[in-house]
Amino acid sequence: MLKHRGFPGRLPSSDLQFVIRRASKGGATPIKARERFADRRPVEVAADREFLRALIEHFGDAPFERGNLDAGRIGWLFGREIVAAEDPFDPASYDALLRVDLDRARRAFPEIFEDD
Repeated sequence: MLKHRGFPGRLPSSDLQFVIRRASKGGATPIKARERFADRRPVEVAADREFLRALIEHFGDAPFERGNLDAGRIGWLFGREIVAAEDPFDPASYDALLRVDLDRARRAFPEIFEDD
């Protein structure tokens, strides 16, 4: 499992993690798109925004390996701002390639791009 050095471990002042420490002996947790409802807690929305901001800062729109990135956090953005970068895509692989769809990210989280 690739460890993304320099990537934030979690949302500051919360228990919402962005990365995992070690590979699971039972294999990677499958990535599944999760529904984002309008009544989500503000801290959850902030975690989505900051995780996406970190992905953009580290990778831009280039493909990147899932590695130690948290499947649950990816799931909140998967199929929208984060998309599969390979076909076939294995959602249960630490080696799976993903990429950020910058156009969709800009529409969903315009505040990330305000400094551009």
